Amino acid sequence: MSEHPEQPPFRFPVATRYAGMASSPLKDIFALAARTDVVSFAGGIPDPELFALEDVRDCYDWVLSHQGRRALQYGVSEGEAELREQAALRVARHLPTSAEQIRITSGSQEALFVIAEALLEPGDVVLVESPTYLAAVQAFAVHGARVIGVDTDDGGVLPDALDRAIRTHHPKLVYLIPTFQNPTGRTMDLDRRRAVAAVLERTATVLVEDDPYGDLRFSGEPCPPIASLGAMSAQTLLLHSMSKLMSPGVRIGWIRGEGAVLGTLAVAKAAISMQSSVVDQLTVARYLASKDLDAHVARVCGVYRERRDAMATAIAPVLPAGAHVTRPEGGMFLWASLGHGIDAQAMLAHAVAAGVAYLPGWSFYAEDPDRSTMRLSYVTHAPAVIADAVGRLGEVIATHAERADGVSARV
Repeated sequence: MSEHPEQPPFRFPVATRYAGMASSPLKDIFALAARTDVVSFAGGIPDPELFALEDVRDCYDWVLSHQGRRALQYGVSEGEAELREQAALRVARHLPTSAEQIRITSGSQEALFVIAEALLEPGDVVLVESPTYLAAVQAFAVHGARVIGVDTDDGGVLPDALDRAIRTHHPKLVYLIPTFQNPTGRTMDLDRRRAVAAVLERTATVLVEDDPYGDLRFSGEPCPPIASLGAMSAQTLLLHSMSKLMSPGVRIGWIRGEGAVLGTLAVAKAAISMQSSVVDQLTVARYLASKDLDAHVARVCGVYRERRDAMATAIAPVLPAGAHVTRPEGGMFLWASLGHGIDAQAMLAHAVAAGVAYLPGWSFYAEDPDRSTMRLSYVTHAPAVIADAVGRLGEVIATHAERADGVSARV
């Protein structure tokens, strides 16, 4: 017998904002995507077969051969000059921008944390689309913000609803994804963007405009960012990322802003991560300067278009009557609202058992989630794989629809 009584396991005191968060939706997405026995539509994960591997390797080789010592050293929090210049050139296609107005981040996910760190106090209100990008809600919430959803339709956030929410809640900022929104795939047309810009200008409300998918257009006419409309550039932080265009592995994105807030963003970035990887920054700068990113994106869009069409064609006949599904003009996602009292979270285990995964939609809502919703990414798999997997998913949906209708009939 031991002389010492058994001690309970040591427990670290966890910050209240993370209490109960043993996992996160993003972590769960990547876990599903890594399973070899499941066709995963859960994550917006580019097909690695489409990476411009030779071009990227050539750029890393060039950087290490010509700038190796600098590439392996510390850098500056604002970002390396070459990358800021290249980023400014891309943003300037839609909005006059100089390198001084760019701050480099480790992907747009870190940009959200940098902005939250720089702008938010505990108790501040952030308005978001309902639904919206789940990790944005998490980034704002862990900084103590109260995140409130604003009503949307198939054209994006409703301007009148946004106006009412601003006047009611006096938010610190509004967060929007106007083009190929995550999770719904919706895009605001120009008239809607102008109406939203008018509301934000009239109420002097800060806009965080996230645009990681805008270049992935298959059809329709491109729309300018809200930041470019009227006087919005002065009150907008515009986010871009190379993750969906070049490679998510390099973790490079940027914020475009104006005025004194740029200094605050640099201080917040330094507090979070000092600087983004210098070797990756210089490689992305070399890639943008010496390779044809637009041609690469055009090739990728051709593949993604076929995959979107395959998923849209396969899913339409397997949805229950009255269900709604989006058909985006670009980006990476379809969004289905199943209705019929179906709980997409409860259904997921049965779908995974059938060899298919998706992301339940409840996690994309700041409040009052529609639990019958699901997000499906079409970019990772070939059309034949998509068709087969959606067919199996349809059988699961049909079973759950029958059960839900049966419960409803008994009630």
